[in-house]
Amino acid sequence: MKKTLILLAMMALSLHAGMARDAASPNGKITASLKDGGLVVSYQRQTVLELPAIGIGGQTLTSGAQLKHTARISADYHAIAGKREHCTNRANEYAAPMGDGLRLVVRLYDDGLALRYEQTTADAPSLEGEQTAYRIAEGTRRWMQQWADSYEGFFPLSTTRKVKAERSYSAVTTTSDGFNGRWGYPALLEPQDGVFALISEANIEQGQSASCLYNNGSDGELFRVVPDQTLPGTARPRHTPWRIAIIGSLADVVQSTLVTDVAEPSRLTDTSWIQPGVVSWIYWAYNHGSNDYSIICQYVDLAVSLGLPYVLIDAEWDEMEKLSANNGKTIEDAVAYAKAKGVKPMIWYNSSVGWIDGAPTPKFRLNKAEDREREFAWLERIGVVGVKIDFFSGDTQQNMDYCIDLLESAARHHLLVNFHGATVPRGWQRTWPNLLSTEGVYGAEWYNNVPTFTKKAAAHNATLPFTRNVIGPMDYTPCAFSDSQHPHITTHAHELALTVLFESGLQHLADRPSSLLAQPKEVQQFFGHLPAAWDETRLLDGYPGKSVVMARRKGSTWYVAGINGTDEPLRLNIGPWPNAKNTVHAFTDGQPWTIENLDRLPQSVDCQPRGGFVYVIE
Repeated sequence: MKKTLILLAMMALSLHAGMARDAASPNGKITASLKDGGLVVSYQRQTVLELPAIGIGGQTLTSGAQLKHTARISADYHAIAGKREHCTNRANEYAAPMGDGLRLVVRLYDDGLALRYEQTTADAPSLEGEQTAYRIAEGTRRWMQQWADSYEGFFPLSTTRKVKAERSYSAVTTTSDGFNGRWGYPALLEPQDGVFALISEANIEQGQSASCLYNNGSDGELFRVVPDQTLPGTARPRHTPWRIAIIGSLADVVQSTLVTDVAEPSRLTDTSWIQPGVVSWIYWAYNHGSNDYSIICQYVDLAVSLGLPYVLIDAEWDEMEKLSANNGKTIEDAVAYAKAKGVKPMIWYNSSVGWIDGAPTPKFRLNKAEDREREFAWLERIGVVGVKIDFFSGDTQQNMDYCIDLLESAARHHLLVNFHGATVPRGWQRTWPNLLSTEGVYGAEWYNNVPTFTKKAAAHNATLPFTRNVIGPMDYTPCAFSDSQHPHITTHAHELALTVLFESGLQHLADRPSSLLAQPKEVQQFFGHLPAAWDETRLLDGYPGKSVVMARRKGSTWYVAGINGTDEPLRLNIGPWPNAKNTVHAFTDGQPWTIENLDRLPQSVDCQPRGGFVYVIE
């Protein structure tokens, strides 16, 4: 009897110790603990993230609450597009009570953290009034974008929240002391030397708005998670979206699939019709070219010459028959021309919820469910395979619901989707894999608009792989060898490298036909073999704003690409590569090209200012 009592006492002590011990990721590198009503997150015993405020619906953590282990998450899934085809979803899940039918759920992954609030009873308080806040200490290196409904901004390096509010952004919010007060996702931090945390969110569902970060100046280093506008009386999920932080080295951040790991699995049973690919694209060179049948034909012919599967017919295609030069040709004639050439056409729509007055057409064809179904059925019937939908108006629940409705309807009619002028990815690319790309980035089309991009592009390009592109596909529209309205000063090899460095399930090439077809045959052949979805991604070298070197694999072929984001010559490191005999096709800085075949991959590359390189390893 005495031995039994001792054993029971030991078991009780063990259980108590297990509950009091810090919550940990499966590999033990990331830990989290509750402290003073908030959450402290560490990486290899270094504090990397503090959330001093946890709460929602007027409820906070109950007194003495602990993170209790509730589940082990273990699941594999396969992505049609993205940085990795085979994704492994491994986490330890913990929960802490908040009283009145609410709880905090925390998942610790090997590469980060996800948390959300859940209702546990039917009469639980509503999931409104979220109090979650991150502490970003002054002096912390950060790359954060001022919020805009289009998410088209820069990620400049800073060590302070005290940044001037850019009046060029929509819905400018200023702090009590006159600085910018509203920040978009993702936000990259370097809280410890060589240790990074990228903050974002994932798994927005019907009835939910997206959120962003607010700092009002009076609370100094606190950045609050604030969901956008929601409609009263709407049915909502019994949990919030996931607030996530990808944590670790830069390689851990860049290679992470955490945004899709926490998203709902695919809703589609048949995905055989979803095929990523490279697209010839009119708008960069001809802003109004899609109302001209002859120009559309040029881009179809370009796709044929380069071996590209897709052509995008952009805005104003509905005005084609109004132009006398078209001799009565319509969009259906343009679609038929592309199909006859073996090129799959996609076309553009105005979402008609953002920019409407003075904006390009077609408008108001997708807003009502019955109109949307009729339009998408027509597209499917004539052979259009995808839609680019543009000019949304922010992160409100109304916009999120509309996007989900569009994805669901498009999937019924086997249409690929590219959201343009829209919010950044939050995991929908897993739930609705027909969503192959999203803009939400200051990309190459800005060469059309203002001269700002010319000098900023190289450093911006070397920042995006560590920030915006981490969370999902990015329709930057890369690779222009010629100039648009404003010149670019990046090298040809830099431009080519962007097609590998920037992941997008639909990779739109920006340049005009005459420029692309004037390139050496090796460059033209490169485009015909370029993947738009990858089996594996590795970050080899780089630092935000300075440089990036990345290796991506498709099948047995590796693409190794890098760019110099500075105005000085720079040596970029690739590192040792397996010494097996390979054929390496090299595209490096020259006048304007150096193109050669090598028998092995070099361990470093000397790049010109704003230069770059691509190696294709067969």
